[in-house]
Amino acid sequence: MRLAVLRNARTLSVVPTTRPERCHRLKGKRAGQYAVDLVHPHRLVFHPAYESPQRPNDGQIDTGAVTAITILDVIDYH
Repeated sequence: MRLAVLRNARTLSVVPTTRPERCHRLKGKRAGQYAVDLVHPHRLVFHPAYESPQRPNDGQIDTGAVTAITILDVIDYH
């Protein structure tokens, strides 16, 4: 179901940040990556498929410009 949500989203900004998908940016050694929730505790981890522009106000990735992703892993990283 998560793959269908990601596939049908025009940009990363429209992927829900609330449950059940809960798309969220990761930190630490996974900085620059994102995850969506799967069956607890697993996550689908991905990153933008190309260098995405940063927003000028906070330097974060402009998720409205992300139109493709690369899936990296399905993992319990907790």
